[in-house]
Amino acid sequence: MGVENGAEAQFVAVIFGATGLVGKELIKKLLSKSGWKVYGIARKPETKTTQNPNYHFISCDLLNPVETQEKLSSLQEVTHLFWVTWASQFPLGSQECCEQNKAMLSNALDAILPSTNSLKHFSLQTGAHHYVSLQGPPDGKEVCYYREDSPRAAGEFNFYYALEDLVKERLGGKVAWSVHRPGLIMGNSTRTVFNFMGSLCVYASICKHLDLPFVFGGTRECWEEMYIDGSDAGLVAEQHIWAATNEETYSTDGQAFNAINGPGFIWKDIWPAIGLKFGLEAPKDMFSPDFVFSRELSDKAGVWEEIVEREGLVQTAMGDLANWCFFDMLFRCPAKMLGTREKVDRFGNVSTCDTSDSVTYWIDNMREEKLIP
Repeated sequence: MGVENGAEAQFVAVIFGATGLVGKELIKKLLSKSGWKVYGIARKPETKTTQNPNYHFISCDLLNPVETQEKLSSLQEVTHLFWVTWASQFPLGSQECCEQNKAMLSNALDAILPSTNSLKHFSLQTGAHHYVSLQGPPDGKEVCYYREDSPRAAGEFNFYYALEDLVKERLGGKVAWSVHRPGLIMGNSTRTVFNFMGSLCVYASICKHLDLPFVFGGTRECWEEMYIDGSDAGLVAEQHIWAATNEETYSTDGQAFNAINGPGFIWKDIWPAIGLKFGLEAPKDMFSPDFVFSRELSDKAGVWEEIVEREGLVQTAMGDLANWCFFDMLFRCPAKMLGTREKVDRFGNVSTCDTSDSVTYWIDNMREEKLIP
């Protein structure tokens, strides 16, 4: 239940990145709780809008400081800010990416902070890339499970660091804040650049449509070893809310928490089950080091259009869901990004999720929304 008609909201949340994987889950989960009014901020609205009197969507280009000031400075009663967005115009690790993301957050804080004295908590989402450089060579074969106090990776521009530093500087030790670092996020959105589930489902659907083998294209190490943690979008959203509403986690110096499912996984173990979910018989040798997604699938936009028309799906272009360069980067990742849940468990947030179950859930969710066959 949301806020009763005519009743004043006890909490007012502003979610930056409301149409993304975690942003959509934050909206759903906050509105299911009593006493919350929610504002969702994104440049473009989602195709399927949230129908709830306690939800208000604001279309805003956060890179435009004048527009941001005009549209957000009136949010005076805000109690909780959730930052689950990023600007993806420039390559990761570039100075331009760093500067653009810092400018976007700075514009938002410039608009809201002077207008409110009710802010209780700021929640920032970054990721496992906090711990490793994706630009350099592998760090060796030894598995390292990163803790939240592990040192920052050296030798590159990482906008995660810029955002953390900016939040600490701007909140000035007066407002509690937390940072959450998920691994590979499983969720459902048509407004996400690094969309794992969208890419996976479009790939499997094309394989089914064209009777192609459902192979894993990448390195043997990524195929046979744990390389990244799964992070269910619903679980990550719950962790954001938990930290934002739990005074035991409050710190004006900032609290960092890995936001991961828990049990590790290996692609070799779960790939066959994913194929079966789409009615695909996985080939005898599912691993193919020579299969490059961006090369093999970039010309399949017309095939996806055929699938959408034949199956009566919601109209999407292939690029609305799938990002083949992201798939190649994920399955040929030069460094392992594995974290530990020890800290978040110690603070009492012990909810976990099996990554295979998470993948299955989001396949079903996308089918229910008629995004995939």
